[in-house]
Amino acid sequence: MTKIVILTGAGISAESGLETFRASDGLWAQHRVEDVATPEGFASNPKLVIDFYNARRAQAAQVSPNPAHQALAKLEAELDGEVVVITQNVDDLHEQGGSRKVMHMHGALKGALCAACDHRWPAPMVMAPGDPCPACNAPAARPDIVWFGEMPYEMDALFDHLAEADILAAIGTSGNVYPAAGFVAEARRAGAHTIEFNLERSAVGNQFEEHRIGAASQTVPEWVAEVLQARR
Repeated sequence: MTKIVILTGAGISAESGLETFRASDGLWAQHRVEDVATPEGFASNPKLVIDFYNARRAQAAQVSPNPAHQALAKLEAELDGEVVVITQNVDDLHEQGGSRKVMHMHGALKGALCAACDHRWPAPMVMAPGDPCPACNAPAARPDIVWFGEMPYEMDALFDHLAEADILAAIGTSGNVYPAAGFVAEARRAGAHTIEFNLERSAVGNQFEEHRIGAASQTVPEWVAEVLQARR
């Protein structure tokens, strides 16, 4: 049975209209990463951080899955095997597109987390500093987002999937941020065929065996059609 592991980054969501933090305009360009995406930034100015993620949550609610998201859902539904999506993104476009097995290694905009007791719950569209935790009532609500300096979620399970993969496909990821930047080497050690989808080769592009250069909304559906046809 074929197992395909998909790693997605900001590039796949950018095609739906969500800017990346490397974009030259938009939300990220207005703030230093250290101020809005680190535990230290939250401790220093919780209102700034909460407001930033409220704006990101509002923006994400206005966009829709693109053909790349939909193609991955089709692959999962029709492949005689297993498809696991590991995403660095905090939007829910994969789920909206129809994917069911999605692992959010960097958390989710739609989630809230208690900094005091680690309880999680669905975030309201607008959070406020000092919002109480519904479990322990501490005024310690924060976005359920993995910030720089924090450990991504489900790392043991992620590496188990990489070790079992027959194919690793990385879509729209820069290859600049670890641990995700090391996933291709991990999958290759386990014998997986590795393929990169990007507008240009990433920082770890030379580690991939195959490259599909171009917009993911075009290259990913073409590849999914090839995979499904070859396995019929």
